[in-house]
Amino acid sequence: MLQNNALLAQLKQDIRENTPRVEGVIKATEKGFGFLETDDGESYFVPPPAMKQVLHGDRVKAVLKEEGDKTSVEPDTLVEAGLDRFIARVQKRDGRLGVVPDHPVFKQALKTRIKRGLDEESIGDGDWVVSRLVRHPLNPDDRAFFTQVDELVAKSDDPAVPWRVTLARHALEQASPTAGDDWPMRDEGLKREDLTSEPFFTIDSEKTRDMDDALRVEPRQEGGWRLTTAIADPTAYVEENHAADLEARTRAFTVYLPGQNVTMLPEVLADDLCSLWVDCDRPVLACALNIEADGSLGDYRFFAATARSHAKLAYDAVSDWLEGQGDWAPDSTIGEQLEALRDLTEARTAWRAKHALVYKDRPDYVFDLDEAGNVLDIRTEERRIANRMIEEAMIAANACCADLLADKIGHGIFNVHRAFDPEKAEAAHEFLAGQNIEVERAALLELPRYRELKRELEEREDPWLDARLRRFQGFTSMSAQPGPHFGLGLSAYATWTSPIRKYGDMVNHRLIKRVLKGESAPAEASQSLTEQLTERRRLNRMAERDVKDWLYVRYLGNAAKEQQEFDSEVIAINRGGLRVRLTANGATAFVPAPLIHNDRDKVVIDDKEGRVQVEGEERFKLGDVIRVILTEAREDTRSLVARPAT
Repeated sequence: MLQNNALLAQLKQDIRENTPRVEGVIKATEKGFGFLETDDGESYFVPPPAMKQVLHGDRVKAVLKEEGDKTSVEPDTLVEAGLDRFIARVQKRDGRLGVVPDHPVFKQALKTRIKRGLDEESIGDGDWVVSRLVRHPLNPDDRAFFTQVDELVAKSDDPAVPWRVTLARHALEQASPTAGDDWPMRDEGLKREDLTSEPFFTIDSEKTRDMDDALRVEPRQEGGWRLTTAIADPTAYVEENHAADLEARTRAFTVYLPGQNVTMLPEVLADDLCSLWVDCDRPVLACALNIEADGSLGDYRFFAATARSHAKLAYDAVSDWLEGQGDWAPDSTIGEQLEALRDLTEARTAWRAKHALVYKDRPDYVFDLDEAGNVLDIRTEERRIANRMIEEAMIAANACCADLLADKIGHGIFNVHRAFDPEKAEAAHEFLAGQNIEVERAALLELPRYRELKRELEEREDPWLDARLRRFQGFTSMSAQPGPHFGLGLSAYATWTSPIRKYGDMVNHRLIKRVLKGESAPAEASQSLTEQLTERRRLNRMAERDVKDWLYVRYLGNAAKEQQEFDSEVIAINRGGLRVRLTANGATAFVPAPLIHNDRDKVVIDDKEGRVQVEGEERFKLGDVIRVILTEAREDTRSLVARPAT
């Protein structure tokens, strides 16, 4: 009998190994069937009965089945579950408890239990929770899907749902860290120069509380300017490996959301002791930099100091004054500096345009909210002269930091940006050749050659070309070793000007202080730290986007009901349709293919080329400015739907 069982098991194994199989990710549809998409771009039909054994996002191995000219797959092995930790809404029906994952394709509730220690009675129908998948039918010994509620995020009627749910989704902290009020300055063995009589000033948004940079600008007799940046110094209070430091390392960044900030440091430090409030003496780390008349950077010096801001200025007020508008005016001492900083900015921008790179200005969209979180208005804030003044000052100061760390330490926290990932460079090269742009492949990977290419592309002023090329481009990452920043056109870039809100800047502060004290350098930052900083920045940006999407849907609900028209820019094209950005408020909306033309067969979408044809003629392409009519604002999916206006 044992021998027969062994033979049967071996036979099953042989059949299994010789059966055609594929591996890929499950993509569910609202109609009950789905598709398995492989890594090489193949797509296989998954019939409804088989879909009951898998969930959207599961990576599975599946048996390939062919019946006549029809091919389908039957998943039989779970490689990685698409759901692990997820956000869901509680569903209580007839005494049965379930959760519906917060994703458009999930409509049915999954059976669940409440984690031991949570009060089941306090969790009601429609409440938002963090859940976890604990059973999957493709796992051995598991017969069905089963989940567990690990945490209550928000009650269904909580006005803070968009913020609470979004932060929980990305596993970000819900509130600023707590700490005591006693934060004496540490004796670091640093000599601090007294700058309190120097007329430093800050320029920020009117509501900014964590002000971490103040400036002093002086024209030089020989031409050019002397720019001194005084940067808030939280490491004067927070010792490395202190509990507040470890918490800041975990958080990595302050999270900025419409209507709410979740600070990296305790608020007593971020918004008070370290913030460069007007008429308050503060410890700072400073850099005095000579900028030549042509905008090039000259000698610089880092030093510790005590400084005092003599004026708290706002971007719009400064821009208005420099442009001869508005009623506000600074005192003469600050006014002279603002005019000098404007001239410095124009010279520096011109130098970077010629020798580095200057990225195009895009407007910011600011949400005005009431106390309940309702959107009162969405304002467009253009990048005006005052914004550019601070931006150029910070870029110059950060370039000096990169130079100092690379020269004196050999490592630090650097922002490294490769224009093209090496594995995508060949495809980018082929694409450019197809556009009659003949460049050597090295021009995509070497900074000096890339600068030349980028300037040539900008002269074309082709939005479609810019948008298509972005598909091949890489992302900025944090690195312990110096590396080029292609986006800025600089050979190295290390930020130190925002230590209240960026942990990497705190690390660089400590390294600069070691240089000032003549101490030996510590070991370079671990790969785990730089990877965490990179990942945290990504999560913060996703959280900001998700909250804005939620608020956009609420704000534009009436506009969708009234079928209002908006100007928009085509920012993405996929097989299902277009994604556009409304220029009036920055919201993104999806234009599905069936709304482009009532006969879907007459719409041809080339997502690789970023073009759409209707009845054989090109109708849309990436970068186009088009008029759309808003048709739906779906709060359940936080998405807007539109159709072309003509």
